[in-house]
Amino acid sequence: MKNVAGVYCFDRFILDAADRRLSDDGGSVELSGRYLDALVLLVAEEGRLVTKARLLDEIWKGVPVTDEALTQCVRSLRKALGDEAGRPRFIETVPRHGYRFIAPVTPGLAGAEDRTARGKPIPRTGRSEALAQFIGMGRAGLIGGGAAGLIGGLAYGFAGIAEGGAGGSLSGLLVLAALTAVVGMIGGSSVGFGVGAASFVSRRREPWFLLGGACGGLVVGAFARLAGLDAFNLLFGMAPTAMTGAGEGLLLGAAIGAGVWIARGKRRRIALIAGAVLAGLAGAGAVLLGGRLMGGSLAALAAQFPGAQLSLDHLRLFGEATFGPISQITTAGLEGALFGAAMVLALTVEQQQRPGAL
Repeated sequence: MKNVAGVYCFDRFILDAADRRLSDDGGSVELSGRYLDALVLLVAEEGRLVTKARLLDEIWKGVPVTDEALTQCVRSLRKALGDEAGRPRFIETVPRHGYRFIAPVTPGLAGAEDRTARGKPIPRTGRSEALAQFIGMGRAGLIGGGAAGLIGGLAYGFAGIAEGGAGGSLSGLLVLAALTAVVGMIGGSSVGFGVGAASFVSRRREPWFLLGGACGGLVVGAFARLAGLDAFNLLFGMAPTAMTGAGEGLLLGAAIGAGVWIARGKRRRIALIAGAVLAGLAGAGAVLLGGRLMGGSLAALAAQFPGAQLSLDHLRLFGEATFGPISQITTAGLEGALFGAAMVLALTVEQQQRPGAL
């Protein structure tokens, strides 16, 4: 492809070969000179195979290197573009032969119209795309949080029923599962919208994943606590003394945002692992700091309302006589791991499936 201007536009990126610059919605993307040369070669040959031999010859110019150097180059390019080898949107591997750039490319300066240039704010078209991404992340969070809440509710429901809790009835199980699913959907969508707010940032979006997730968790945690206490006071004239609130939401939201940051451009199993580990630690840490997640809140509710049919005392672990602190820390870690894995996976899938995602 001949391109006298040396400018190529693809997805949300502008590659200026003459100016030696790759920009992402107006923010520069850092690449070494050699890696930038490799990207220019791949993009210029849009859709055509670029062999390993040609890449080594034209980019390394006779310097003896191993295939691993080329593999590392392509890996770095994928990371910079938010791409992944298993589900490529930009660079496709042709096993044993080379690589192919598969995203549509618009050559010349005309392709850069209505795009951000050199640190300027996101243009109107960019903001429309950012809004779509923001809504998509909220929807993905709703799905992930709802799924985690449903699974967690079923687990606690079966645990409560096992020794006569929840009236030993299917209806009690369904009510609890529905309640936790709704709570999970509200919390998940809030965190998802918080992470998705990074769409409106023109550069260095990754730290905003963590900040946005933390803010989303903080807001929904505070709202849920206030609304829950008011609802119990209105219906029963008294409310539980301990419920999940803003602090727990902040920790979980920040952990999920960090998980999305870590998993960006990587395989989905990395999203599962990162979400489970970070949010699991956040859940256990919340209880260590005096907070409660769903299990602790249900136990506190049952203790304050003696007539409640749900009891988690038989979930006691490590020799505790009741569903005590160690049991609550353990179950909170498991809750956090389930919620975090579902959320980070859902948000990562949304990123990978949406062109121009975060």
